[in-house]
Amino acid sequence: MPTYVTRTDVAPMPNLENLRKQAKLYVRWHRERYHPVAAQIRALLPRFKEHSDREILDREFKLSDAQELVARQSGFDSWQVLTASLQNGGEATRPRSAAPTLVAVEAQAFVADIAASCAFYTAKLGFKVAFTYGEPPFYGQVERDGARLNLRMVCEPVFVGDIREREHLLAAVFTLDSAGALRALFLEYQAAGVAFHQTLHQEPWGARNFIVRDPDGNLLLFASPST
Repeated sequence: MPTYVTRTDVAPMPNLENLRKQAKLYVRWHRERYHPVAAQIRALLPRFKEHSDREILDREFKLSDAQELVARQSGFDSWQVLTASLQNGGEATRPRSAAPTLVAVEAQAFVADIAASCAFYTAKLGFKVAFTYGEPPFYGQVERDGARLNLRMVCEPVFVGDIREREHLLAAVFTLDSAGALRALFLEYQAAGVAFHQTLHQEPWGARNFIVRDPDGNLLLFASPST
């Protein structure tokens, strides 16, 4: 898990030996095809920006790449600049950067069986499996067009009773570009025998949407912009 540091002026300089170990860990994760590391590589290394998780894991990823990744995470443009700063006693402060930008968000659904969930999302909702992780798999991701949904196996109930349906607690929201596209998708799912928590309708503020219920009770809202 990432470590978050509260800054006042300049954050404390990290330990070089720990950073070397971190870089080696990234190389091992890439070699073992640990998919979450692909998102970090894509976000911080420009040459990987346009590649999918699978493409990133298929490409060569050297120690020098991992060291650059660690340097950029620490606020430096390169491993050489980072190590030089540390060797100088940390006197060179980190470069000032623009305000952080969030580039993507991915929803997560809790499921009891990754394989069964992947089968539902591919056969019924038209998604494809981006990856699964673990033997047997306990984590995975499905995608359709530009939308991604992470699947996390949980062996115990996450919600109490029927609170999800009573409170309409959504696991994910998917946005389409027009009301026509939304209706076409609704009809596609209707023909596939998908279970709906809420059929296609228009909200008082003009937005159109419908809600699908997956086999684990996750509620997925599909919506188009307000008219």
